[in-house]
Amino acid sequence: MSMTFAEMWNNGWAALRAYWYFRRATELGSKVRVWGNPAIRNRGRMVIHDRVRVYSTMARTEMGVGPDGLLEIGEGTSINWGVSIAATKLVKIGANCMIGAQVMMMDTDFHRMEPDRRMERPESEPIILEDNVWLAGRVIVLRGVTIGHDSVVGAGSVVARDIPPRSVAVGFPARVVQKL
Repeated sequence: MSMTFAEMWNNGWAALRAYWYFRRATELGSKVRVWGNPAIRNRGRMVIHDRVRVYSTMARTEMGVGPDGLLEIGEGTSINWGVSIAATKLVKIGANCMIGAQVMMMDTDFHRMEPDRRMERPESEPIILEDNVWLAGRVIVLRGVTIGHDSVVGAGSVVARDIPPRSVAVGFPARVVQKL
């Protein structure tokens, strides 16, 4: 299959944008592509593996890593527009994952719930997405959650507990409704 000149042109600019936007990444793999204008801030460790695709066209995609944090995005993963990822400790996304539009993943709550302690930050807990996970649009993944390999999380779900491998989970909070 041959590419048109316009496709080659767009792909070349996407590669250059990847080098620019991930210029402060600790490690940047080959054939990484970025479309649009993401907001990327790395104050810790950011590892982007080969063939990662980031779309930031309809809404801005945001990725932030705190001073003690690690954000690792596995090979072949696709991150859609409007996604927000905050890693103050660890957010690890496996290989070949699909992250839908406007998904939110934060490994911290940023504030305690108790009224007299709201200005304190609670302990962060890692978020782990194993390989080949699909998060549909507007999914929220809370701190301390592991989503098993080959799983799917339905649109608009809030993942507050671990999802086992090869599962379909939906709802608020997300519950497994089917095994794959």
